[in-house]
Amino acid sequence: MPDPNGFLRYERQLPARRPVAVRITDWREVYPPAGAELIREQATRCMDCGIPFCHDGCPLGNRIPDWNDLVRTGNWDAAVESLHATNNFPEFTGRLCPAPCEAACVLGLGGQQPVTIKQVEVEIADAAVARGGLNPHPVPASTGRSVAVVGSGPAGLAAAQQLARAGHAVTVYERDDAIGGLLRYGIPDFKLEKQHIDRRMAQLAAEGVQFRTGVNIGVDVTAEELRGRHDAVLLACGALQGRDTPETPGRPLRGVHQAMTHLVAANRVVAAAGDGRPAPAVLPDGTPIDAAGRHVVIIGGGDTAADCLGVAHRQGAAGVHQLDLYPEPPHGRDAERDPWPTWPWVLRNYPAHEEGGDRVFAVAVQEFVDDGTGQVKGVRIAEVTVERRDGRRVVTALPGSERELPADLVLLAIGFEGTEEQPLLAQFGVARNARGAVDARPDWQTDADGVFVAGDMHRGASLIVWAIAEGRAAAAAIHSYLGGTGSLPAPVDPARQPLAAR
Repeated sequence: MPDPNGFLRYERQLPARRPVAVRITDWREVYPPAGAELIREQATRCMDCGIPFCHDGCPLGNRIPDWNDLVRTGNWDAAVESLHATNNFPEFTGRLCPAPCEAACVLGLGGQQPVTIKQVEVEIADAAVARGGLNPHPVPASTGRSVAVVGSGPAGLAAAQQLARAGHAVTVYERDDAIGGLLRYGIPDFKLEKQHIDRRMAQLAAEGVQFRTGVNIGVDVTAEELRGRHDAVLLACGALQGRDTPETPGRPLRGVHQAMTHLVAANRVVAAAGDGRPAPAVLPDGTPIDAAGRHVVIIGGGDTAADCLGVAHRQGAAGVHQLDLYPEPPHGRDAERDPWPTWPWVLRNYPAHEEGGDRVFAVAVQEFVDDGTGQVKGVRIAEVTVERRDGRRVVTALPGSERELPADLVLLAIGFEGTEEQPLLAQFGVARNARGAVDARPDWQTDADGVFVAGDMHRGASLIVWAIAEGRAAAAAIHSYLGGTGSLPAPVDPARQPLAAR
């Protein structure tokens, strides 16, 4: 029985972040572990509602009131089991997910602050490691069927684990030199230290999953060869095609880059340092892309932009401006625009914002300014208004509002246009749709029989919880396709969408 007065006795509280002056000198995670008493109090705030809308906010269907109450009563082993029943990788989601479950917390309906669901989740996940490690669950007998998973992000890894535990032989193919997808080289260590990925890799390997890195399917191995080796294929290649702004004057200048190229280069430096190898922050062709001593302009207002901001601070940028096309959001939910329990449009301050830099809202870049040698030296911006007309976004610059910001390094963090156009698509006989994604039938198969798709490659750039949910659901469909006995959990179907006001 939960404490019905817990939310009245305790206010929402998160553990204090590491001091700014300390954390910008290293790449360790921003948040230290929370104390046991703090987490018990925060879990006690959960009311175990008659209708827990947090379940609907999370596509994984996490049993949030269950493991909150188990933490409240100190039953950590049962909390670990309950959390893992619906989520393969809670240490990832607890660190990286923006927590739509908290936006749907019933406390928000009454004007209270939501339960710190995400923080409790990560503490349970870390407790699993501290209380004996991530124990593998190998199956005693094989089904004799084989599955190829192309891509090793959260969708691919979740599917691989589910299928391996069902007795299928699973091989994960990754074109990069290390497993993890964007988790490995796209997410900075101050948000996710890579030891968490390595622990899960060890668990999956002990469960029989095979990993093959440095293999570009469609180039190193053809689709025909892959299908000849395996009984089914899951495509989980992500949505890495960055949105660009080719029409902006000066876009070809040196020093103007996609945000992910900067993040990947920085993460490779950190990874190399951990292995004792010196490595500069450079592009694949050797071009430097380090923010040290530079005036940096980041275009975009989301998670990727905040990641670039934190990286720029740690690399020693001379100054940083972050530009957002839209006006500054409100600090609280606008019930008319985003009624509870939908995801609200509010001002989100990331830890990187308290580390420095200037945020500028309602502006757009009019030109990347040339220093006369083909190198960017600044950006000319103007204040703008943004309207929706006939379903289209119309951006209007305000006359007389133009000004110039210094910029030696410009990073485009303006979203993604879907999965990359790559040889494997044509070889498998599948195509990108108008959103740059790959469509799935109700059984998660693409237009090619026996070839399935999940995660951002199917949905478009989305949240990590959606990637894991789709990976689990696709694994259930593959298990059925292979004639497996029983059924696997399928938390979502291909048409499922986030909570939204109709």
